[in-house]
Amino acid sequence: MDNGKMPIIKTIKTSGDKFLDQPLKEIGGKGLFSKEIDEALICDKIDLAVHSVKDLETLLPNGITLAAVIKREDPRDVFISQLAKSIDDLPSGSIIGTSSLRRQAQILRRRPDLVVKPFRGNVQTRIQKLKDGDVDATLLALAGLKRLKIANIATEILDPDIILPSVGQGAIGITCRNEDADILTMLTKINHSTSWLCVEAERAMLKSLDGSCRTPIGGLADSKLDGTMNLKGLLANEDGSKVFKASKVGPAIEAKAIGAHVGMKLLRLAGSEFKT
Repeated sequence: MDNGKMPIIKTIKTSGDKFLDQPLKEIGGKGLFSKEIDEALICDKIDLAVHSVKDLETLLPNGITLAAVIKREDPRDVFISQLAKSIDDLPSGSIIGTSSLRRQAQILRRRPDLVVKPFRGNVQTRIQKLKDGDVDATLLALAGLKRLKIANIATEILDPDIILPSVGQGAIGITCRNEDADILTMLTKINHSTSWLCVEAERAMLKSLDGSCRTPIGGLADSKLDGTMNLKGLLANEDGSKVFKASKVGPAIEAKAIGAHVGMKLLRLAGSEFKT
């Protein structure tokens, strides 16, 4: 990228945006949201790429690195419904639309009497389906609603103790080629260190679990003013009948070690028969 020229923005529609009629776990996982973008980077068609961190695979393709994370937006999930004010207020048998196994497991853990229906599409599409009565409620990321300036549609903002967010939720990450020193230097200047460390801890946990979109996994790191970090992690099965939780507090600068500790603890709690 020539610093003397205005940057050119290239929009790339990924497979994850195109194939909305099937669950992600059946068509290749969350890597579908980055495959075409990664290929463009590797082939020098673009110099850097902007992603929702939660859509990035645990292990990035060879030659690509996560170089920066901008200041994180609120990572929490929200409950949206015209039928009830909260998940707990939904009548038995109500239908919640979500294609997130993480959300599904935690919903059914709390309310096994509810029905979860696969529910994909962009935010506006899902909101319209909700208005049309396809489902009685849905869960979305608060960060996305804020960026679209429609956070007011949230019926309830969910405490992480009720629904633990996805790893990287609310964070925007920028990837580039490993060897592109100029781009790496430029991105260092916009990296938000606190958000970076939180993402680093959460992704280290995910790496320890070898997790994918085929497994309900939640993780949220909270960095404190005193330089400490608290990471909470969750591993579950799809119907929520088994949910394992672990946490670790430590120096934020040891983010990777904190993440690895929580991931390994979850694996020990779940046992060898639990497949991630």
